[in-house]
Amino acid sequence: MQDLKTVYQASTKDKAELELDKLNDKWGLKYPVVIKSWQNNWHKLSTYFAYDEQIRRLIYTTNAVEGFHRQVRKITKTKGAFPNDMALLKLIYLAVENISRKWTSPLQNWALTAQQLRIKFGDRMRMDL
Repeated sequence: MQDLKTVYQASTKDKAELELDKLNDKWGLKYPVVIKSWQNNWHKLSTYFAYDEQIRRLIYTTNAVEGFHRQVRKITKTKGAFPNDMALLKLIYLAVENISRKWTSPLQNWALTAQQLRIKFGDRMRMDL
């Protein structure tokens, strides 16, 4: 649902609430459970508007996580069965080691984002990463 992006990608919480109302007008009858869920949980879902736009993008972007899961699934799905749980854990461990070698690109504007997180969370955000 492309229209949902206008809600969570809005520049402010007020604009997001207007977009949520528009979403309800357009899709409320067809997808009442989805819209009602967003409305009922808006107080939780909208907390990320307290963050800068860069940080919000990190929160709602899942491409990196999905890519990681896809690579792990690619390795595990070709195996018929595992003799025990440890065999599976070892395979996943090796997959993570191989996948992490490809992580060479830093996040865009990470220094600025890290500083903002440090201001917001204080000592909980370590800067010696």
